[in-house]
Amino acid sequence: MPEATSAPQPRYLAQPDPEAVVRPRYLRTPEAATMLGLSPRTLEKHRCYGTGPVYRRLGGRIVYAIPDLEAWASLGTRRSTSDPGEGTVHPAKRLAPGL
Repeated sequence: MPEATSAPQPRYLAQPDPEAVVRPRYLRTPEAATMLGLSPRTLEKHRCYGTGPVYRRLGGRIVYAIPDLEAWASLGTRRSTSDPGEGTVHPAKRLAPGL
């Protein structure tokens, strides 16, 4: 009896290659806010006041690069309450002149 050979699977049924998975480079406001643990509205306020992470305008869409979000969040890193840190994450409101 001949040995059964399996036919190649159609591409739409094939398992994706884990190495070929494309990870997003940019996040829209709701996804970026979720990543940071903020509300989308708070992130929008940060953008208006200039206190938030760097963003890009692609067409009519606002997007954030993941490394930019991580860099902005790391400005708030502290080891203790007396640690001045290396940067400041300001609240989502207008900054006083000179800050």
